[in-house]
Amino acid sequence: MSSSQHPVALRLERALGLQKAVSGPAKLLAIVMFLPLIDGIFPALILAGGIDTVAGILQVGLLVFGGSAVLAVILAEMDGSPGEQAKVVLLVAAGLVPLAALEAALAPTIASVIDLAIFERFAALVIAAIAAKTASARIGEYLPSPAVIVGLGFVASVDPTGFEVVLLPDPELVLRSVAAAGVGVTFALSVALGSPWLRRNLDIDSFRFGSAVALGVLPLALLGVVFEQAPLVVLIVAGVLAFDPDDGIGGPAGSATADGGKNDERDRPERRYGTDREREPWL
Repeated sequence: MSSSQHPVALRLERALGLQKAVSGPAKLLAIVMFLPLIDGIFPALILAGGIDTVAGILQVGLLVFGGSAVLAVILAEMDGSPGEQAKVVLLVAAGLVPLAALEAALAPTIASVIDLAIFERFAALVIAAIAAKTASARIGEYLPSPAVIVGLGFVASVDPTGFEVVLLPDPELVLRSVAAAGVGVTFALSVALGSPWLRRNLDIDSFRFGSAVALGVLPLALLGVVFEQAPLVVLIVAGVLAFDPDDGIGGPAGSATADGGKNDERDRPERRYGTDREREPWL
């Protein structure tokens, strides 16, 4: 199981039966990063105008393709050197980016059969649900899956009278989609390359809660309730607050061993983060 106890990672591991095998963490990372493309979150955001601006591209890339689940999988599950972890990320990116471009190419055809004003509200709802699932595993048990919400949104907003097969995709939309996926890949690469330092200086669970808040603000930004860059600001603040350089310094965890080495417990996230009930006393 995910030693970081991240609700999204835990749910995927349980559903797919991933074990602590050599390929397990790599597969889990691939599934976490591909999930927005598989369950319809990314197409929903495309249709809702979530990547129409630079701020939107950054927010979708960091919160949807990247985010706390990707960070938790890399820091708490993946072994090997930073270079080896980066190779796994690049391997995932080789499939992620083209699929994101393909979904963007199909978006205009989908847009021709739905009422975008109605669908935007469902897109906001699915992001809010993901934020709740990220914040608490217990809450996530009572919420429908993102795919169900997206499906209901499509049914509620479908208007086949305007159906049109768009043979020539919008190149700008495809480019923006590729850029959003690229931001997520860049985030994952940064985490992989900086993993030894991040394990000692970043509180994964604090970042998870901050990321959940940023996700919760994203639908408000899509609906124009708050300013467009609000989710990005919240995520930056969350990263700053999760930075804890003294967490692995001093005490038994950082003390020198008899052979002159360092006790490696401080580099083991499973020793720093307890069970769901320990972290979430209200469960």
